[in-house]
Formats: sequence, C-alpha cells, structure tokens
Amino acid sequence: MSCPNIGTYSIVARDPESGELGIAVASRALDVGYFVPWIRTGCGAVACQGLLNPALGLKCLRGLAKGITPADVIRNTTARDPQAHIRQIGIVDARGRTAIFSGRDCIPWTGHRMARGVTVQGNCLTGPIVIDRMFDTFNSAKGPLAERLLRALEAGDKAGGDKRGKLSAALLVRFPKGGYKGSDDRLVDIRVARHREPLRALRQIYETWQYHYMTLAYLGLSEGKQDRAFLRRARYLLIKANTSRLKDAHLYNFLAEKFRGKKGCQRDVLRASLLAHRLQRKKIR
Repeated sequence: MSCPNIGTYSIVARDPESGELGIAVASRALDVGYFVPWIRTGCGAVACQGLLNPALGLKCLRGLAKGITPADVIRNTTARDPQAHIRQIGIVDARGRTAIFSGRDCIPWTGHRMARGVTVQGNCLTGPIVIDRMFDTFNSAKGPLAERLLRALEAGDKAGGDKRGKLSAALLVRFPKGGYKGSDDRLVDIRVARHREPLRALRQIYETWQYHYMTLAYLGLSEGKQDRAFLRRARYLLIKANTSRLKDAHLYNFLAEKFRGKKGCQRDVLRASLLAHRLQRKKIR
C-alpha cells in the first residue's frame, strides 16, 4: 500500500512568552491531523507533509530530543530519505529555532516562510498568497497561541488553500501538564476528520473548547507555576466569553465560579454572573 500524497498547508509555532508549542493544519486529504502534526514538549513541533512518511516526524522529534538544531535535523533526515524531493517539513524547537524544507518535486504551488518561532509551509496550493496571508496573520494576531494559529489557518483557507478543495483540519497545542486537570500535555487537541467546511467546523468546536478546557488549563498552570502569563491568558478568555454572543447560562456560571477570588478578575466575574442570571431569567420566561 502506497503512502498518501498529502497536499496541505500548515503552521508550526512556539509562544515566546509561555513556551507553548502548536501546529494548525488543513488539507483535502482525509483526517490530516492524523498524519501531519508531531509535537513533543521540551523538544519541539514538526509538520511533515508532501508524500507522507509518518516515520519522518518521529525521527525529527528524536533528533530534537538529542539537542540537534532544527536545520541539522532536516539536513540529516532528508539526506537519508530517497524520496526527499517530494517531502515538506517545518520545524520549531523548544527554544524557538526554526527550519523548513520543501522538496523540489512537491505538487505545485509549493513554498514556505519562516521567522523565529514560526514556520508556514504548503504544497498543492492555489498560490503563494496562501502562505503569505497565514504568515502575516499569525504575526499580527493577538491572544493565546491556539487562537493565533487558528486565525492563520483561516486566512490560508480564505486565500485559496489546497487547490483540490477542503476536507479536514486540526489544531494542536502542547504544554507540560496543560491537559485536562494536568493529566497530560494536550492543552488543545481538536481534529475535524471529514467535513464540507472543515475550518468552519474547527472554529465552532474551538469556540466552546477554549472556555471549557483551555481556561481551566491556564488557571491550573497559573497556580502551579505562579506564572502571571497563564493567568493573563485565562482572563483573556473570560473577557472574550463575556463579550461574545454565547447564550449559555451554565457556561457563565462555570466561569464565574472558577475565576472567583482570582486577583484582578472581580469585575469580569461579576459580569459573567450577571450574564448567567439574565439568560436564566429569559429561559424561565
């Protein structure tokens, strides 16, 4: 059985303030999140695409774990790969160092851009505007890493994305003890395996995920590390919820309860409580 040829576009990044590592990816291929993204906290994040070989993602992570630079990891990996000419790899390590490789025979249009802490790469695209829009959007976006990654992916989609069409997308962010109740490192783990509008579906999931799970993760990390950066991220999400069009009284009560007593959050907690009360009254009527 031959490996699928994954024409796709992706962004790999590290948050310079928190150290979070993340990848966002979309493609016409089925369940692209199953193949392309590879992340190991403390090492780095890798997107492997083009003619798919999942072993390359693992090899790249092993190289990063040994302290090898991203550039040398790619150089070593592609030197031993007889099909490197149809591969594409983007790497950001735990220190924010980056490297990209685009094989000369990847499906056109193929290209990439990178800066410290971020790589954007794609093949089988409608044109270079896809990469440019993703890169520029990520660098200008505000908010947590997951939000910036998703906005970049949406910008790529609007610019044309995969020229074959749309089918799947994924958003992953990793941080030590960033998972549910600190059980693992999966701060964000959302995949849309098959959908007519995968980016729209991914956004819909994220819009509730962020309040139920990311908020709790950031609050937990702020308590464990005494890190104000994580509390700022958590409060950012609380304010975002309070100014959204959500009609979920249970969620507002949940947020008010979790943030109660947190320094600098009193007004935001009161706002969430009032929104919950109003929604409950409307429901009773």
